[in-house]
Amino acid sequence: MMKYLFKILLISFLYSSMNGISQVDNSSGGSIKGKTIGTFKAPAKEIKKPKSLNFGNDNGFKTANKDLEKKQKQKKAEEDLKNKGILTKAKVAEERYLKNFRKINGMYDYPVIDQDLGSISTDSKSVNIICRDFQYPDGDRVTIYVNDIPVVTNLTLKQRYQSFNIPLEEGVNRIKIVALNQGTSGPNTAAFKVYNDAGMLLSSNEWNLATGAKATLIVAKNK
Repeated sequence: MMKYLFKILLISFLYSSMNGISQVDNSSGGSIKGKTIGTFKAPAKEIKKPKSLNFGNDNGFKTANKDLEKKQKQKKAEEDLKNKGILTKAKVAEERYLKNFRKINGMYDYPVIDQDLGSISTDSKSVNIICRDFQYPDGDRVTIYVNDIPVVTNLTLKQRYQSFNIPLEEGVNRIKIVALNQGTSGPNTAAFKVYNDAGMLLSSNEWNLATGAKATLIVAKNK
């Protein structure tokens, strides 16, 4: 009797185990007790790669690189000018516009950049100014002002020096030399030297001036 009862319990246990395994196997799809169990597929979404990560779109990198190269070239040009001994701002400006002048209708067009020749002091009652065209004479003309009063007008520069005695007033004397033209072969190429009444050199300069540009020297006469 006990042996028979044990067999019944064993068969019931095995049946229950097999039924549970069958339900697990059917979880991927099918019908269990009137309920449908199945798998669901989510719709695929296309993801577009951002343009900034696209290796074919390198315009931003090219622009940044060009800007960097431009700044480096400008910095190198300024360093080259310093290595040539051109240290003043006026000289740097002069060198720049000489490199960047344009030719229009067979004539060279130079930017109008004024020259600051600095300032000096003297006990002299007057100064002697000598001037000439330091390049090939081509008709360069200038006018010399002292405190905005013309003292030498429409002077044509020659290959040899021309001399002028300029009386000084006590205090500040602003000597201004204005380029009236550029001659026939380029900028106004004037060379000026300033001496005191004892023959001592006070200032000396050469420049390339465009029409209308001026060079200014301040002479302070001591009391």
